[in-house]
Amino acid sequence: MKIFISSARKGLEEERDSLRGLILALGHTPVRFEDFSAQTTPSREACLTALASADVCLFLLGPNYGHVFPESGQSATHDEWVAAQAAGTPRLVYRKQGVTFEPAQHDFVRIVEAYATGVFRDSFSTTAELQTKVVRKVKDLESGPPSLAYTRLTQPPTLHWSLDGGDTHANSGNRSPLLELHVLPLDFVGHSARELDQFNTSLVGRIRATGLIRDNIALHPARSQDYAAVTIPADRPRSWDTPQPGEMTEVRLYKSGQISIRATLPRDGMGSILAPNALPKQIAELLRFTGALNIVRQDRIVVAAGVSDIAMTSVDTFNPQQSRQRAQLAGFGRPNLTLRTQADESVTLAALGTGADEVASHLAQVLITQHPSAN
Repeated sequence: MKIFISSARKGLEEERDSLRGLILALGHTPVRFEDFSAQTTPSREACLTALASADVCLFLLGPNYGHVFPESGQSATHDEWVAAQAAGTPRLVYRKQGVTFEPAQHDFVRIVEAYATGVFRDSFSTTAELQTKVVRKVKDLESGPPSLAYTRLTQPPTLHWSLDGGDTHANSGNRSPLLELHVLPLDFVGHSARELDQFNTSLVGRIRATGLIRDNIALHPARSQDYAAVTIPADRPRSWDTPQPGEMTEVRLYKSGQISIRATLPRDGMGSILAPNALPKQIAELLRFTGALNIVRQDRIVVAAGVSDIAMTSVDTFNPQQSRQRAQLAGFGRPNLTLRTQADESVTLAALGTGADEVASHLAQVLITQHPSAN
């Protein structure tokens, strides 16, 4: 495994240096910025590129927050935390005891410790104690990650579905089929009007921090009595018959705590595609994106997905290089036909991180099975 070590160096010099040899002795590859050779790319970009190839990210939380990059307004460790979270990379977190955190680091630690998407968190006082705990956890990782935990709901939750009409298309009348993903925290009292106002201000920044939206894409916040939302224009215009991957079009946070994300499906000249080779990946990416927003922090959540206006959709393989010549569409006579999964179970918050692929695979399979062409 490649194990990326992330922390400010100041205040953790001994611990960082000790982990390199320890990880090598365990038969794995440590990745640290100290080991990077001279590069033409900026240091922040080089670190994020190295993190993207890592199998595990190990975060050390010491007294110092670190240098703040103007590109993100965050430290390197904070940037790496968000990037690892968005990518669904397993994270190990160790907090140093007996030290005083500076204010910015205290705020960052609160974000990390409040979030539980399959993250292992522990503390240490000495380098020897840290090494012992890291050895134990790396051995656990070698045996594979734990499975998700599902619980049957005694009654269905109240979800906001755009499929129910009245607000089916958030992107200016576009009648293309939309994939929508909903995440509802359980046992949550909801957001106050004041909190929703704060999210209306911070939601654009949270989306930017995930790194999944290009910096040159203009994001448009909106606010209603019941939700804060951000619409996302298409990345770039394309010819109608050019294959196009699915793209996010809106992120919406309701007062209930529900986060809803809308996205286009992959499409080509023959229409939109429910693709067994692309839909699970797209839903998994949206789940990890939702986790990376750092809004939902309850232990258990409900996850559901749906697709609107499926008349011009088909179940087929999506080829980003070539448009299809024929397709079996759902049918022009049923323009309002929709697909949706049942929200009859809750799942642990790991669904927004390490368990995203497993949850997405199930949701995609249910949607594809419901499609008329599958019957």
